[in-house]
Amino acid sequence: MRIGVAGVGRIGAMHAGNLASLDTVDEVVLFDPIPGRAAVAATAIGQARAVDDLDTLLKDSDGVLVATPTTTHPETVRRALAAKVPALCEKPIASDYDEMSALVADIEAAGVEVLVGFQRRFDPAIVELYRRIRGGEVGKLYLVRSIGNDAEPPDFGYLPASGGIFRDLLIHDLDAVPWLVGEPVVEVYAAGSVLVDNAFAEADDVDNAVVTLRFAGGAHALLACGRHDPLGYDHRIEVLGSKDSLTVGLDPRTPLTSLEPGGPVVGADAYPGFPERFHRAYVNEMAVFVDVVADKVANPSPARDSLKSLALALACDKSRRSGVPEVVA
Repeated sequence: MRIGVAGVGRIGAMHAGNLASLDTVDEVVLFDPIPGRAAVAATAIGQARAVDDLDTLLKDSDGVLVATPTTTHPETVRRALAAKVPALCEKPIASDYDEMSALVADIEAAGVEVLVGFQRRFDPAIVELYRRIRGGEVGKLYLVRSIGNDAEPPDFGYLPASGGIFRDLLIHDLDAVPWLVGEPVVEVYAAGSVLVDNAFAEADDVDNAVVTLRFAGGAHALLACGRHDPLGYDHRIEVLGSKDSLTVGLDPRTPLTSLEPGGPVVGADAYPGFPERFHRAYVNEMAVFVDVVADKVANPSPARDSLKSLALALACDKSRRSGVPEVVA
């Protein structure tokens, strides 16, 4: 099988390398709009070749991964749809709700599989958590808690175009937690502060935030995120139910020190960032994508779910600004 990668910047090059490592992939085909970049990446990866344009990439590929800049995602995905080539597109698949809604409609009308790159849906531990919740092993769900902290703040020049903390950082939890719970969110409450750097306030954003989600069945989720953790990158999810209490993201590399006797302490190899924390997720994401292209498994991250998580992010931002909960239709 041949898998194309459109865009070989940091994330695209990582995906291309993971694809090349899979026994199910015979060749990785690379394209990047910056001249010469794809050829350099192909040489570094090995089992890959570069092409000069997107049309050739689509013609030569059984499936294509879209890792070009966000503003180009809708056009690139539509060209894949027209070529009848299944795609995996990095999040967000479009810049705003109306644009994404139109793209989701086009995807569903085309009948071509498009996966959205929410890597947490592919993380083996989170997938196992999903299996146990849906299999009834957790029992009646009482509460979900998630925390997601960057080790270092993003480049401040990125902030005005980031979409804000809810659409940029917390969007992963706003996707993963409702997916795990399997019920509609009916109410959102969000609050945030600027504690790391005033550059966030200047960008009309916050750098620490908390969110409460209320689900249709009565369970709640408490989500917290921040732009700076001095010990490293931290992402964990806890689930409490009537039969079991489970967590993912707690291991010897978690940047958290227990003050209990004999409790875990932060090691020298604490996670420095999301590529390291979610390495297994990214590798598995490529393996699952190839299986979707081969029609072996169902799409675990469809485009319409991405639209739902964006709606939640927008509700969070509205609640944060108004100070009152937002009812979600």
